[in-house]
Amino acid sequence: MIIPPANNPIVGAGLGLKQEIIPEMLERQPGTIGFVELAPENWIGVGGSTAKDLDRLLERYPLVCHGLSLNIGGPSPLDMDFLQQLRHFLAQKDAQIYTEHLSYCGDSGLLYDLMPIPFTEEAVHYVAARIRQVQDTLERRIGMENVSTYALPEGDMSEIEFLNAVIAEADCGYHLDINNIFLNATNHGFDPYDYLSRIPADRIMYAHIAGHYVASPELRIDTHGENVIPDVWDMLDAAYAQYGVFPTLLERDFNIPSLHELLQETDHIRALQQRHNAGARDDVA
Repeated sequence: MIIPPANNPIVGAGLGLKQEIIPEMLERQPGTIGFVELAPENWIGVGGSTAKDLDRLLERYPLVCHGLSLNIGGPSPLDMDFLQQLRHFLAQKDAQIYTEHLSYCGDSGLLYDLMPIPFTEEAVHYVAARIRQVQDTLERRIGMENVSTYALPEGDMSEIEFLNAVIAEADCGYHLDINNIFLNATNHGFDPYDYLSRIPADRIMYAHIAGHYVASPELRIDTHGENVIPDVWDMLDAAYAQYGVFPTLLERDFNIPSLHELLQETDHIRALQQRHNAGARDDVA
């Protein structure tokens, strides 16, 4: 049985949870954070004081999980042992949402990178069947995220056509990554706002926003190690204007600054959300 994404308690602006910021998060418990996110692979089996600190934090903040090693597009069978561990972890930590990357990351072993899936009809059927298998095993609907890419295998669809086809056939959720749309549009020469206008918005579970590294005017690298740039903020603003406000999380995985600086960016998310929510109320009035 698949649990539908109804009564989703995830709202507002979220923050990716890194061990470096947990002590300060526990001390300050900022009320402006609506939810937190972690990669379950980094926490499954962790015990001791680290696990206790996480549990204390999760008493305060709802949790979403964003995975790294599901390998949904890979040639190897799904790792059922891992899925059972994941199912237990999600239940134990009361994770409200679980999402993964629409990519592959291994064959006989993990590549520790997210590789693009060919945008073909055959790949749509293959990936959708694996997503359904994961959903049946976890007994919950999962979300798939649009990923950053730098070179693409041959295919007969565009990225957005492939994304929509997979999500429809798998009957899964969508994890919208605003930065990845902008980054891929720069790297591959398409219009990011055209892509944004065609996303499966009714399937959005939550969104990511992040910074990236500018290698050249034609090449952006998805590092999550810099502040969000104005062009990406503008895209989030446009997405709220078109689709309404949805939960949005700040990703920061490298060059992690102080919690104070991270909260400045999550406050920017909240300010955009509040402005669009106020506008929606004015329209109704």
